[in-house]
Amino acid sequence: MSSQDTDIRKGLNVMTSEYELEGRIPTGKAIILGMQHVLAMFVGNLTPILVIGGACGLGDAGLMVAVIQNAMLVAGIVTLVQLWTIGPIGARLPCVMGTSSGFIGVCTGVAGSMGGGVVAYGAILGASVLGGLFEMVLGFMLKPLRRFFPSVVTGTVVTAIGLSLISVGINSFGGGNNNKDFGSPTNLLIGLIVLIAIILLKHFTKGILSAASILFGIIIGYIVCAILPLFLETTYVVDGETFIHSWVLQWDKVAAAAWFSIPKIMPVKLVFDVRAIIPIMIMFIVTAVETVGDLSGIAEGGLGREATDKELSGGVACDGIGSSFAALFGVLPNTSFSQNVGLVGMTKIVNLYAISMGAIFLILCGFCPKLAAIVQLMPQSVLGGAAVMMFASIVVSGIQLITKEGIGNREVTIVAVSLGLGYGLGSTANVLAMMPAWVGYIFGGSGIVPAAICAIILNIALKKDKAEPAAE
Repeated sequence: MSSQDTDIRKGLNVMTSEYELEGRIPTGKAIILGMQHVLAMFVGNLTPILVIGGACGLGDAGLMVAVIQNAMLVAGIVTLVQLWTIGPIGARLPCVMGTSSGFIGVCTGVAGSMGGGVVAYGAILGASVLGGLFEMVLGFMLKPLRRFFPSVVTGTVVTAIGLSLISVGINSFGGGNNNKDFGSPTNLLIGLIVLIAIILLKHFTKGILSAASILFGIIIGYIVCAILPLFLETTYVVDGETFIHSWVLQWDKVAAAAWFSIPKIMPVKLVFDVRAIIPIMIMFIVTAVETVGDLSGIAEGGLGREATDKELSGGVACDGIGSSFAALFGVLPNTSFSQNVGLVGMTKIVNLYAISMGAIFLILCGFCPKLAAIVQLMPQSVLGGAAVMMFASIVVSGIQLITKEGIGNREVTIVAVSLGLGYGLGSTANVLAMMPAWVGYIFGGSGIVPAAICAIILNIALKKDKAEPAAE
């Protein structure tokens, strides 16, 4: 091989290394690419704790700040384990871990049945320790169960995950429906500016600007929100009450945050109560299926192949042991973050070192609340501008998996029925209002669970017709 050919190969390796699992890239570039993942999941990582912790009175007990701080620390540590593995635990895929929103419905029901309070939150944590260990065992048993998860099943689950998140992205795009100015022209304009900026950077620039288009699009959103107060009022009045617009950057929260704080182990005492253990244990089975879907989406969307048995087994095991570990720090179950699956599918950047930089930043946030406050003040409309595109990318990855081995009448039936029931129940959860509460907790909400169950059952029940050629 000539020296010129060698130079060309070296140049190609440099250009494509961020698209390889273990490619070498400069630390500065890795930090920028890793920060995209932090921004994509940061709000979602804290939301379940704010919801369930609020219902259990953690704020009144002076525990909310400590638990939120621990949530960032745990997400970073568990992500590193998922990326680099410890023995058989971990997928060694670009999978970002965080506090699971899938448990919100079940945990809300548990808190209600136990009368709320810190004791109820402790019961949720105790059940999470047991449930996480149970899921870890499921992970180690996954190989013989793999035949129940062909590409048509995992693709259907991935598609259901993407469909369930699109409404979440649009909700953020409008400024968050918990805010009084939800859907205001200003919020919609900010989301649109971020979305257009990401598209332009992705397709009309090269190098780091294109690779980190999500991050730079969000930064542009921050800049727009910083400029808007020069031209628009920052407050508005509804029913005689004054509110601050959701797009306003409230820097006073950053100023009030401490520079350094030691995370607390077991800020909430564990309680083991059967009223919490049974429903949460069932939910851990569900989240194992969702993790299989997420890892399949990452492998297909980022690497152009199916996930291996070892990757799926290690990923689910990490999901479980990570959740048990999180509970010891007062944090709700940790699982793979579907938001970041969409980011991988969109950017094709799978470099483990780059995503490790994001995980390390999360760990630093666990020790430095001021860093966390800077990210936490991001307006919902800024996040929404990026989320709409990322979440739709998950759907595309799911479709790619479904069509991987061709589409025949059998595959059409599996996908149609599974997504019809799954997405239908997810978007119209009140159809289960007359059913027992636990049915709504498990099968309502996102619709991922009924879609996965239908796909698995139909895949077993409908035998392949060898005489029927699959349509490519």
